[in-house]
Amino acid sequence: MDALQFIIYCAALLLCVKPLGAYMARVFDGGAGTAARVFGPAERAIHRVCGIDPAREMGWREYAVSLIIFNSIGALLVYFITRLQGLLPLNPRGLSAPSPDLSFNVAVSFVTNTNWQSYGGESTMSYFTQMTALAVQNFLSAGTGIAVAVALARGLSREKSASIGNFWNDLVKSVLYILLPLSAVLAVVLVWQGVVQNFDDYKSATPLDAGAASRQVLPMGPAAAQIAIKQLGTNGGGYFNVNSAHPFENPTPVSNFLEMLSILLIPAAFCYTFGALVRDKRQGWAILAAMFLLFIFPALLCWWSEQNVNAHLSKCGVATDAGPLSCGGNMEGKEVRFGIVNSTLWAAATTAASNGSVNSMHDSFTPLGGLVPMWMMMLGEVAFGGVGSGLYGMFIFILVAVFLAGLMVGRTPDYLEKEIGPFEMKMAAIVILVPAMLVLVGTAISCVAPDGLAAISNPRPGAHGFSQILYAFTSAANNNGSAFGGVSANTPYYNYALGICMFFGRFAVIVPVLAIAGSLAAKKKTPRNSGTVSTHTPLFIILLASTVIIVGALTFFPALALGPIVEHLQLIGAAGK
Repeated sequence: MDALQFIIYCAALLLCVKPLGAYMARVFDGGAGTAARVFGPAERAIHRVCGIDPAREMGWREYAVSLIIFNSIGALLVYFITRLQGLLPLNPRGLSAPSPDLSFNVAVSFVTNTNWQSYGGESTMSYFTQMTALAVQNFLSAGTGIAVAVALARGLSREKSASIGNFWNDLVKSVLYILLPLSAVLAVVLVWQGVVQNFDDYKSATPLDAGAASRQVLPMGPAAAQIAIKQLGTNGGGYFNVNSAHPFENPTPVSNFLEMLSILLIPAAFCYTFGALVRDKRQGWAILAAMFLLFIFPALLCWWSEQNVNAHLSKCGVATDAGPLSCGGNMEGKEVRFGIVNSTLWAAATTAASNGSVNSMHDSFTPLGGLVPMWMMMLGEVAFGGVGSGLYGMFIFILVAVFLAGLMVGRTPDYLEKEIGPFEMKMAAIVILVPAMLVLVGTAISCVAPDGLAAISNPRPGAHGFSQILYAFTSAANNNGSAFGGVSANTPYYNYALGICMFFGRFAVIVPVLAIAGSLAAKKKTPRNSGTVSTHTPLFIILLASTVIIVGALTFFPALALGPIVEHLQLIGAAGK
């Protein structure tokens, strides 16, 4: 039954790739058809109000500057909305403003598509803040990622061009034609399944197993609309503190399946979109195949590890095998409604994408089970990655793979008839090294800084305590947002440190990618010959996946050895005594 759930999920995801991918390609290729008739009037109105000339093209520098200025203004708006929250409307609980350091962290988090949350949403943010600051940035940050991926595709498809498109036009199309309609449909379905969507004050109820004097406060609010875009936009920020483990945010097996499917829906479909935009659909399918390989095996390892709990429980007389007396595996920190397979599949999907939403507590996973979501982020979140960001992240590894292949056959590396030169490889190195540096340096400093150590829940020193810090910086620098919840991150130290990691982990990657797009757009295409490396064959797919794994292993294996690996060895060593 568990295996069947994996198969159904993967099959549903793959069936959606071509229709959605083809639609997104038409949106950016000028052939949206019916969608253009539906959304065209709104698009033209936005262009008029904002003064956007969609026909005016931008070079990569102007594209990058426009993107950074726009997102910086968005961060400032989120910061001031949160700081003025107590004076703004739609605040039935009278929630006061968060601290300056938390507001800074929230602003950077939502603008960078990270949605790291070191606060409880229902006890910290008003309805107004949730809608006008956080939900809006869920759309805009996701749209920014799609725009960059589209600009990269143009750089590959164009020849001797000084431009890669218009950022404002790409952003409007991403939000209006893709994110908004998909989110509207999903939000309605989630409301049907029982996700709350209202402006009521919080309700008070008496639990059935408690006396009349015991009252429970039930949070309300416009949750469904935000949950839809948090999943589809690979944002991940939950309306409630426990995210998608909350029954008001994820009430049924149907909502769980749809939310989990939504996490990977656009990133997977964008592979097909990329292939269509560069006029070689084989490339899109090859990228999708490499992503799928990088996703499915860690997901199965996570499931296996959580299903086969440690031998300590057997020694205590607790059954761990399947059967009527079984504990069903490691159920600590997991919702009984979802069980092992849905918890581990979600954990793998949310960290394979730049999503970060959770329906279980990753901190309570077994050492190997917790290693998997950490490892998925350390790969650079390229399988499948965030909307847009997963595609351009995987493209960086394609450059490395074709460079290695070129060295092996003694030829100048090229991709889609564009030569890959020193400039592109330098930019690719920046994209790979910056997040890795942020993770490792941030973790190292926090392991010796008193403020860094004070926030971890496990006794110091300890492998799991190290893993908690490592996970936090891995999540922030790779714009994921999930956490080993044992870190009490709502402190000035972590709010500022992780905020800085989130900012550079996003924009220090985007700018080099746009530089590569501009450089490739200016080049002429070189005809293929007998020495050209085919980048759509099974051999190249394996080479690409291996390149991602090798780079990740060489970079992070020492850190993993100090955390989850040594913790696993300690676990099996103690169990054998």
